[in-house]
Amino acid sequence: MAHLSFLRLPSLALRQLMRDARAGELRVLFFALLVAVAASTAIGYFGARLNGAMLLRATEFLGADLVLQGSAPATPEQIRNGEQLGLAHAKVVEFSSVIATDNGIQLSSVKAAGTGYPLRGELRSAAEAYGPEVAGGGPAPGEAWVESRLLAALNLKIGDSVDVGMKTLRLSRVLTYEPDRAGNFYSLTPRVLMNLADLDATGVVQPGSRVTYRDLWRGEPQALASYTQATKAGLAAHQQLRDSRDGNQQIGGALGKAERYLNMASLVAVLLAGVAVALSASRFAMRRFDASALLRCLGLSRRQALSLFCLQLAILGSVAALGGALLGWLAQLGLFALLQGLLPSQVPPGGIAPALAGIATGLVALAGFALPPLAALGRVPPLRVLRRDLLPVPASSWLVYGAALLALGLIMWRLSLDLLLTFALLGGGLVAALVLGGLLLLGLRSLRRLLAGAPLAWRLGLGQLLKHPLAAAGQSLAFGMILLAMALIALLRTELLDTWQNQLPKDAPNYFVLNILPDDKDTFAQRLNEFSVHAAPLFPVIPGRLTLINGEPVREIVSKESTGDRAVQRDLSLTWAADLPQGNTLSAGQWWQAQPTADALPGVSVEAQLAESLKLKLGDTLTFSIGGLERQVQVSSLRTVNWDSFQPNFYMIFQPGTLQDLPTTYLTSFYLAPGHDQQVVALSRAFPAATILQVDALLEQLRSILAQVTLAVQYVLLFVLAAGLAVLFAGLQATLDERIHQGALLRALGASRSLLVKARRIEFGLLGAASGLLAALGTELISLLLYRYAFDLHWSPHPWLLLLPVIGALLVGGAGVFGTRRALNASPLTVLREG
Repeated sequence: MAHLSFLRLPSLALRQLMRDARAGELRVLFFALLVAVAASTAIGYFGARLNGAMLLRATEFLGADLVLQGSAPATPEQIRNGEQLGLAHAKVVEFSSVIATDNGIQLSSVKAAGTGYPLRGELRSAAEAYGPEVAGGGPAPGEAWVESRLLAALNLKIGDSVDVGMKTLRLSRVLTYEPDRAGNFYSLTPRVLMNLADLDATGVVQPGSRVTYRDLWRGEPQALASYTQATKAGLAAHQQLRDSRDGNQQIGGALGKAERYLNMASLVAVLLAGVAVALSASRFAMRRFDASALLRCLGLSRRQALSLFCLQLAILGSVAALGGALLGWLAQLGLFALLQGLLPSQVPPGGIAPALAGIATGLVALAGFALPPLAALGRVPPLRVLRRDLLPVPASSWLVYGAALLALGLIMWRLSLDLLLTFALLGGGLVAALVLGGLLLLGLRSLRRLLAGAPLAWRLGLGQLLKHPLAAAGQSLAFGMILLAMALIALLRTELLDTWQNQLPKDAPNYFVLNILPDDKDTFAQRLNEFSVHAAPLFPVIPGRLTLINGEPVREIVSKESTGDRAVQRDLSLTWAADLPQGNTLSAGQWWQAQPTADALPGVSVEAQLAESLKLKLGDTLTFSIGGLERQVQVSSLRTVNWDSFQPNFYMIFQPGTLQDLPTTYLTSFYLAPGHDQQVVALSRAFPAATILQVDALLEQLRSILAQVTLAVQYVLLFVLAAGLAVLFAGLQATLDERIHQGALLRALGASRSLLVKARRIEFGLLGAASGLLAALGTELISLLLYRYAFDLHWSPHPWLLLLPVIGALLVGGAGVFGTRRALNASPLTVLREG
């Protein structure tokens, strides 16, 4: 043994590990690592595959990987550069035109698409209006695909002909979906898709025409990067290159928030698993003090003894990490199955990187939380073979806490969490733990006075808790936090959504109407009042873009990704009103009292949150670009807006008389009871230019998204629950030797097995009930804060939370009795002889 080489250490470590495989602390250590790696791997795969799916969806919204867009055709050199790099190419020309038939005319958005369009995604069409969809294909020369709205507006059917300029086209199919459809909410004109070969014959595109030319490219990332680099330098003023990063930034917003929340849940699971690892490793080290002293007596050096036990943990950790990675991969498959209706149809596989990162997370947690107690095994004095009271010199507290903090920092970096959010989470959790832990300790100490007259089973159960009050408080806190998370998710999933929906009146508008023409305004209002008494006023709408604030370009003032930045990246819907609209409240300034004088700027009322993001204050001068013209106004008031009212709401409301000389359309909303769909159809046919949107479908979609994301969060919280169970069992294992000795002594003194089982049930039942009580109090406090300050809802107590102490008592009580069954089954004679 004195000449044991380092090459033989792994085989010796493996043999000892196999021999000790039945040890409770090794099983808990294995389970804790399994949970940590599985949680980290599952969330890693979820994030990687979700980002890949969103990237594919973004390229689909472009119809290509890269788009060269401009108001004039691309130069031959720009086309040649892409073809030389092996990129697939398709051409699209978009313009507005009047579609003419014998029945009338209709302004429409026309797209002339060349061969190969689209390069990403597929067109979808139907053989008749509202018929079954078919994916793929495109209009042949001489044909056109149109939306069903155009058929209704001009009383057409498939097979009829329409004139686009000087070219007559036959309607061959109903267009139902374009992957790269552009346009905003307030300019939804009917769509027409034709073949690019027919464009010249229409005679519509002439010098000076408002036309958008789009060259679509698809290919390998390296070739796309080369094309971008070669083309950017020669771009004309009217041209721009767009890729998936320039697509809709709101895509997957709910899923992005879910991923962030799931990362936090993963961090909690890894931290709880880390605590279980630390407790299990501490007991692993303590139970091997005698073995380490014996090995030192047989000639092993301090370094060899430490290496032997480190190898044992490394082997155990590697097996657990591989098993956890496999379990995490299977878990994310289940997670994507739960979110099937919310995700794109194509989700990339994710590769092997998330599994490797999850394995690394588990091994880092093992190193950070297990090495400090393990380091003591190298300092066990050989004399301990003769004197069992000799203990190794304890490790420096800097080493212990430094290793744990380093491990935590690496895990946080691995999860790419928002540092401010993470520190808020950890800081808030630490404060809550200190406050609630202090209350638990005070409660345990107050129980001492009740023990004198209590039955023997209660004295035994409570005595065990009072013997280790810090451990009892820590375990109760851990389970209290887990039950709190579960209860809060359940509360938000059910009552919050229901409360929000119940706040809406029963006659809240369920239809929006856009693009009502000025000539149709009075007639439309009259028809609307015939079948709906709950209609909102007709608001004028003009698209305009905010360009200057006090003479400075607005882009230099707002911060990226803010509400203001998103508002100035697009045209806002501008309106004017003499009276303050319903659901709006003035928070600063005054509503206009009179028409502005000739030398004074007209006023504008700005929504308060947007004003804060744009750093606006009363009296600031705003410049808007509206239809090529500029309008200057002065901020006269700020408004808070109830966006949940389902009434038309606006960021900017101008003083009457400011925009009346500009072309406008009108917007309104109304409520129609179920079963009156024919009236909506009749209204749509009477006013074909107007677009009627049903909000009920949006509400159903919102409810579906919330339900699925909540289900995903609850799914991942199962990992947190598993990690909490690992903490409980690790804590039980840490006191198992003492429990076995105490149980043997009590059995020798005449205590029955049923008495000891009853004492265990009392001990762990009280521990679980305390956890449930903490969870109930915490859930009520957090829900109060959320309802009052985040959601502005009426709060009322939740009596069903009183079930949490019962659930906690059953859950922790059952796990505790199961985890300490060895203390009841051990032979008293054997235990006392060994002692």
